[in-house]
Amino acid sequence: MEALRLSGSHVCLEPLDRSHADGLAAAAAADPSLYRWTIVPQGMAEAASYIEAALAARDAGSAVPFAILRLEDGAVIGSTRFFNLEWWPWPAGHARHGRRDPDACEIGYSWLTRPAIRTAANTEAKRLLLTHAFESWKVLRVCLHTDARNLRSRAAIERIGGRFEGILRAHRMGTDYAPRDSVRFSIIAGEWPELKRRLTQTA
Repeated sequence: MEALRLSGSHVCLEPLDRSHADGLAAAAAADPSLYRWTIVPQGMAEAASYIEAALAARDAGSAVPFAILRLEDGAVIGSTRFFNLEWWPWPAGHARHGRRDPDACEIGYSWLTRPAIRTAANTEAKRLLLTHAFESWKVLRVCLHTDARNLRSRAAIERIGGRFEGILRAHRMGTDYAPRDSVRFSIIAGEWPELKRRLTQTA
């Protein structure tokens, strides 16, 4: 996938690379208690491993990871990514046959440092991602999952317009290294224009 840099009024999403390790470690250290149900690197060693795993997924073509930077001072305040990119097997002759861009994707691995929570950062970061997904890639669907126990994340996804689809039992490994139930949300292409208007109004 192409290297993406998505910029708004409050935050910039720039391609995650090894130079972000210090910033990620510092951002996560502000309040580690926030991340009980979210994979967030603690310390430099974990930040380096986190980045290497993200870059391996990028190189495999399955993810597009970002560092979230505060525009005001360039500080790293978190991370997010596109992943589970899907190319559907459209038949020859179909208008979507042979596309370079994915037909669907997931947004996840999203976290912010404590001072950035309940600010414009989350809404704007999600708006930048969704705008790219629906308007540049022209995906048909964006999916979001979170640990069923993560009530704060569930509320945040609902606030940006994710529609609840159900709970997937023993869906992924949780941060406690046990099978976790995941709450599944989605946004589809037909919902995006109205959702974009709402997100722009709240920016």
